[in-house]
Amino acid sequence: MSIEENKELVRATFAELQRVLAVHESLYGTGWLGHFPGMPPLGAEGHRQYSEAMLTAFPDLERTIEDIVAEGDKVVARWSARGTNTGSFNGMPPSGKTATSSGITIFRIAEGRIVEEWSESDMLGLLQQLA
Repeated sequence: MSIEENKELVRATFAELQRVLAVHESLYGTGWLGHFPGMPPLGAEGHRQYSEAMLTAFPDLERTIEDIVAEGDKVVARWSARGTNTGSFNGMPPSGKTATSSGITIFRIAEGRIVEEWSESDMLGLLQQLA
């Protein structure tokens, strides 16, 4: 795939989360591996479950790519997210508050699918907004 096709694949993962879950297997390789702060590495099914939990906690979640750069098989996205916490999140009851977060994720692409991610985000800032 070209660098532009790799960027477009990453952009597709930031579309409405409900749609991303519906086509999860076409975006993420079955051997996908995710590296997120404070969590053990996740496999593809763990990623789907995490995404479903986020959608339950923040059903109106909007994710925006602020910057995107790519080279070779890697795409880096600086992103922001905003949503209203109407479901439990990380063992916390719903707060009803709208919260924002931001982060940077590095995606590795192979054979037209995302096969690995490394993500850093402001989880502490998000949790402080929900308290």
